[in-house]
Amino acid sequence: MKAIHLLEHFLSRADWVDRETTVDKIIVGDPEKDVHSALVTWISSFAALRTAAERGFDVLVTHEPTFYSHRNELDTVDESDIALRKKGFIEESGLVIVRIHDCWDRWPEVGIPWAWARFLELGERPAAFGNRKAQHRYDIPPITVEELAKRIARRTGTIGEASVQVVGDGAREVSRVGVGTGCICGIAEYIEMGCEVSVVCDDGASYWSRIQPAEDMDHPVIRVNHGTSEEPGMVTLTRYINDNLPGVTAEHLPHGCCFRLVGA
Repeated sequence: MKAIHLLEHFLSRADWVDRETTVDKIIVGDPEKDVHSALVTWISSFAALRTAAERGFDVLVTHEPTFYSHRNELDTVDESDIALRKKGFIEESGLVIVRIHDCWDRWPEVGIPWAWARFLELGERPAAFGNRKAQHRYDIPPITVEELAKRIARRTGTIGEASVQVVGDGAREVSRVGVGTGCICGIAEYIEMGCEVSVVCDDGASYWSRIQPAEDMDHPVIRVNHGTSEEPGMVTLTRYINDNLPGVTAEHLPHGCCFRLVGA
């Protein structure tokens, strides 16, 4: 299998993706490179690139951008010293960077939101879908917002985020939970879907534009880090490659929460 064939496997099965506008592409490297090993990680940080190169992987499969821009990543590389250094390192190492984002965000059953909800033990199948089928609602036995937040924190603590942010009445009992990741965390849409509480991530739900309106509407919100919410999806992506791309061995490089909390 060549790098371009790995990418094509996903694009050819994702009829929701517009090939003209998708960010899913070979970012840097030779599309014709033979691929026997793939390192899968949430974002192609310099540390991830070094790990892939040092351990001799053929490709690094990343969900998020390499060059700090969601679309048209290479357009502004020349404006950033660190971006130029990363690009030079990739080219010198012979790595191929394959981005799988739009495909995996909506891949049925095992893609990003599915994997996240299962990781949180909310259920196997959503009760309802919202925005482009990337926002899900799960119906669970009644639980207070505070207890739900603790339950989520127990799970996220296993991948580096032991505390979660909560806005709203912790004593309120809820049973319809909105779940999403990345930028597709529209709280207004969760409310339209009948959700009584929204579980969102920091990159997708900024305070002033989404969480404050939710608080003003008396809608509780639980917020986690973007990297935390999509780590389970990187595990399922790694497993998918191993199960469905003959001749390619994939390994997951954990990323988890992007920050640590420091007290006074």
